[in-house]
Amino acid sequence: MAVVRNIAALLKKAWAKEPVIVTSFAIGMVALLAPLVSPIAKYQTLLNRAVPFQYPVPVRDDGNMPDIPSHPSEKIGPSLEWMKKF
Repeated sequence: MAVVRNIAALLKKAWAKEPVIVTSFAIGMVALLAPLVSPIAKYQTLLNRAVPFQYPVPVRDDGNMPDIPSHPSEKIGPSLEWMKKF
């Protein structure tokens, strides 16, 4: 409880001397914390995981390539099914 009082006293003293600096620090803290609590961040993370870093190049299948999917949607990894339900 004493720590909270000390922080409150420090903020009160800082606000009395330099309100512009205190305000700028408060805005900076909100800017750093807002993406962590934003619901958009969840969906952006899901999209980033589903989109490949390198897009597949079409290859001609001679019937001898079992490890290459015939269609990009057959790739192994996260899908975008959640987006269809959204």
